[in-house]
Amino acid sequence: MIEDGWKVLCGLLLRFLPFTTVELELLKPDVSTLSLKKGAAFAEEGKVAKLVGIVVQGDMRHYYTRDGLERTTYFYFEGALVGAYISCMTGEPSRLTIEAITDCELLVFPYAALKNLFMKSHTWERFGRLLAEYLAKGLEERMVTLLMMSPEERYQDLLASNKDKILARIPQHYIASYLGITPVSLSRIRGRSSKK
Repeated sequence: MIEDGWKVLCGLLLRFLPFTTVELELLKPDVSTLSLKKGAAFAEEGKVAKLVGIVVQGDMRHYYTRDGLERTTYFYFEGALVGAYISCMTGEPSRLTIEAITDCELLVFPYAALKNLFMKSHTWERFGRLLAEYLAKGLEERMVTLLMMSPEERYQDLLASNKDKILARIPQHYIASYLGITPVSLSRIRGRSSKK
């Protein structure tokens, strides 16, 4: 599994930058496999996160908890880089939880190893900057949808997006949470949408 996962990880990294084989191999000694059962946490609210990974197989979700309610903000599928980055960077307890929705297989490595590569290699340092830009763009897009769109517009935006895996593989109550609405509201919106 590690070789297949390594190819997936290299493919993801190469989408950011044209790494050489030698540059990619700098990370390999720190990479290991991790299996998570459905419901297991990759990162937990209140605990310091230290690992970053890539999903090789399975579905995961990223959520925050407030007043006992879980608020899903992101989903991860095969080929996605996953981690509680703010906790990894600051060494402070995570404010989010990342949980396996299905049984999952990941390749993981310590964030400290990645940070070390930022210091050793200009290419890896550039990757760190591009990753930060990618994450900032994703956060802004997410904030815009939650703050500027109505629930119905958020649902229509999801339907029109390239996020087919969410609609095909994620349970409806998590989709409702992701859209910032109740499952009952989602059912009503879907009903109205199907009549149009």
